[in-house]
Amino acid sequence: MISHEELTQKIHRRPVPRLRNRPAPVDRTMLTIVTLLLLAGLVALFSATYYQAVDHGDALLEVKRQLIGIGLGLVLMGVTSRIPYRLWQQPRIVAIGLVISFALLLVVLIPGIGVFRNGSRRWLNIAGQSFQPSEFAKVMSVIYLAATLSFRLPQVKKLFRGIIPLLLLPALMFLMILQQPNLSTAGSIMIVALLMILLAGAKWRHLGLMGIAGLAVGFVYAWSEPYRRERLLSFRDPFAQMSDEGYQLAQSLIAIGSGGLFGRGLGQGRQKFSYLPYPESDFIFAIVGEDFGLMGCLVVIVLFLALAFAGMRIAVNCSDRFGCLLAAGLTAMITIQAFINIGVVIGILPTTGLPLPFFSSGGSSITILLASVGILLSISKGSKGAV
Repeated sequence: MISHEELTQKIHRRPVPRLRNRPAPVDRTMLTIVTLLLLAGLVALFSATYYQAVDHGDALLEVKRQLIGIGLGLVLMGVTSRIPYRLWQQPRIVAIGLVISFALLLVVLIPGIGVFRNGSRRWLNIAGQSFQPSEFAKVMSVIYLAATLSFRLPQVKKLFRGIIPLLLLPALMFLMILQQPNLSTAGSIMIVALLMILLAGAKWRHLGLMGIAGLAVGFVYAWSEPYRRERLLSFRDPFAQMSDEGYQLAQSLIAIGSGGLFGRGLGQGRQKFSYLPYPESDFIFAIVGEDFGLMGCLVVIVLFLALAFAGMRIAVNCSDRFGCLLAAGLTAMITIQAFINIGVVIGILPTTGLPLPFFSSGGSSITILLASVGILLSISKGSKGAV
């Protein structure tokens, strides 16, 4: 893997972008990895949902719904892969995107407009399809930071005149998403923001202070409500709280453990039979573990690692600072979310509501993900050594 020092040096050596037409094929490695993740996700989703979907008369109901999101996402991926990525750097485009993002985050909080589900108000209902504004906000945060950092690299060495002003808008997104409430998505925005600032050359001690402050805020928030406090503590010994907050994680661990080395076989797992809550969304990785065992889990993890490597290679080979930072940020956005989700499912992180990219059901999530991949592919056209 590419070291942080090497990537930071390459970012600093990048010139300010100059528009030029240099057509090149997209990165086929990234395209192949995303295709494999989509196929694996559809197989896992079928296994997780066919039992309950039969009650509605169609064992493929959830898969078909996911295919609608994938279809729309592929169209957007085709569009964004053909748009010159430097367009996203233009101040007017960034400003419009941020205004739309904050407007959607505000609207979703309004009772009667935002859809209230499972104790959270995170969704908007648009033309019969649910949409999570926070998914769009994650991408806009990356675009904003990449555009701003590409022109403000010297300031990133300073804490109060550099880092803190850069984090104001992501922090505002964090606070608005926290009101839904959705700590996991809000936290992922800040993690990716700090990583991008680190890659731009920020000092470790400054980011260390910011990280400690962020952990303190997260801890206070998690401890402020009894149900969040129990969720925070339950991952230490979920089987001791099987009747409460530890139930979902305990069932997840049972699913993964019962899968053994090679799994029970496609659709043969039992935890999906109303034992494991939400097997199609946040805990779909447990279904992978039960049906396909340790080997299936390792294949999924390797695919995400390969995506991280391919994305960072696109960043390193990009010919300008903005593209380098944008590719690194989008790659981090996807892979950090994936490994947080996996960490939750196997019990090394507290339970959150963060879906597994390309696997968990959700039309807006998969659509925005594929549009982001399209931007990565557009950046790869201007990279040296795209394969």
